[in-house]
Amino acid sequence: MKIKSIVSKLFNKSLDVIEIVGNKLPHPATLFGILAVLVAILSWFGTILGWSVVHPSTQQIINVKNLLDADGIRWIYTNVTANFVNFPPLGYVLAVMIGIGLAEGSGLFDTLIRALVFKSPKKLITASIVFAGILSHLASEAGYVILIPLGATIFYALGRHPMAGLAAAFCGVSGGFGANFLIGSVDPILAGLSQSAAQIIDPEIKISAAVNFYFMFVSAFIIVIVGTWVTEKIVEPRLKKYEGNVSSVNLDEITPLEKKGLLWAILSIIILSVLFTLTIVPEWGIFRNPENNDVLHSPFFDGIITGILLFFFIPGLVYGLITGNIKSDKDVMKHIIKSMSTLATYIVLVFFAAQFVYFFKNSNLGLILAINGAEFLKNIELTGIPLIVAFVILSAFINMFMGSASAKWAIMAPVFIPMFMILGYHPALTQAAFRIGDSVTNLITPMMSYFALIVAFAQKYDEKYGIGTIISTMLPYTIFFTIFWTILLVIWIVLGLPLGPDGPLYLK
Repeated sequence: MKIKSIVSKLFNKSLDVIEIVGNKLPHPATLFGILAVLVAILSWFGTILGWSVVHPSTQQIINVKNLLDADGIRWIYTNVTANFVNFPPLGYVLAVMIGIGLAEGSGLFDTLIRALVFKSPKKLITASIVFAGILSHLASEAGYVILIPLGATIFYALGRHPMAGLAAAFCGVSGGFGANFLIGSVDPILAGLSQSAAQIIDPEIKISAAVNFYFMFVSAFIIVIVGTWVTEKIVEPRLKKYEGNVSSVNLDEITPLEKKGLLWAILSIIILSVLFTLTIVPEWGIFRNPENNDVLHSPFFDGIITGILLFFFIPGLVYGLITGNIKSDKDVMKHIIKSMSTLATYIVLVFFAAQFVYFFKNSNLGLILAINGAEFLKNIELTGIPLIVAFVILSAFINMFMGSASAKWAIMAPVFIPMFMILGYHPALTQAAFRIGDSVTNLITPMMSYFALIVAFAQKYDEKYGIGTIISTMLPYTIFFTIFWTILLVIWIVLGLPLGPDGPLYLK
């Protein structure tokens, strides 16, 4: 009993330290601004000390470029706007959010999530909630705002502990953030950051939003299976019987009109899929590469963002027209504008992140760090699977202190992607390893932006529930997700499978 008390105190103390450190971090946009300034100072310092490396491919001597001399200051002054406008994630996200905004505003996402949950057999209700949580990644906030409280309500209505339902939804929405059955809004963000980082080594490289799709698709099934097992075998038995006095809520069933709209939306997706298939599968497909008839390096994947936009926009439009949520073009624009209004913070963040990334690239510090880092890893013989597993753990640890996936990857990608490229690993593998680590500790860090909201949802059922309750409930998911998801990546590497279209494990 004494040992258990000591362990409990140490655990709580660790959580207190995490919370204090995390709260002391500046706003992510401020952090990027500080990092950009530090890069400029380091470039001046590196010039004085004569930092340089020999490029392993070209044998060219790479010297630090001073961003604080006359030429450097002129470059900064004339490129601040260009850095922002040309930063790949900005355009990708703004374009995709046009489609996502319409699909979310029309009510399609809400109805789809409820349909998945309500139509499932009771034996599969846990799996259905986890599944719906993963699918909710297609929308920006639907999973957190709609599905997590809905999961608790459904479990309570079925006589099960509401916290178990909340945990099942939370593990799918947040713990499985890096997995999905379809390309979601986070994919173009990460791919754009990966491309900018990879171009430090190879200026011509292109990273598709679908570069991790095969791995993420299979990962989604792992999350459903492991999430269901942890909920039913560990979390729910630990919670025991719920004895609160909260009134049971009657859940809104899918109305006939919503059902009709959903069926027509699904039909539109099928038609759209057939049309896209005809552009790429036949030899005469117009989206094949016109020079060599290639599929991977073709207009289809070069313009995949447009395809993603259409796969959200058209079903959302069809659903809205059928249900009456969209009556004119004004309604369409209203939903799109509303979704765009939520991106204000992201746009400000991108402005400063772009300066950091391009400062890092133009100063040659990124290239020098990558080459020296790769040499260090070779010298200590940390390569292959141990290196990738170590990177998963590092990403999971950093995620405890910094919640935003895009903010973390904007800092980590310019360092690790070039470094791993020099060791022979394709950016797709580095990004996949990051996505695992970035997901699994979302469930136990108070730094996650929606963590306070989860606590509020839990307190509806018991006002004593707090941060410690959420963390202790979700910790088993973090442990088992980390183990099984990492094992899946190791198996993927051993079998030499591609991570997605044009997403090999290794560079040629």
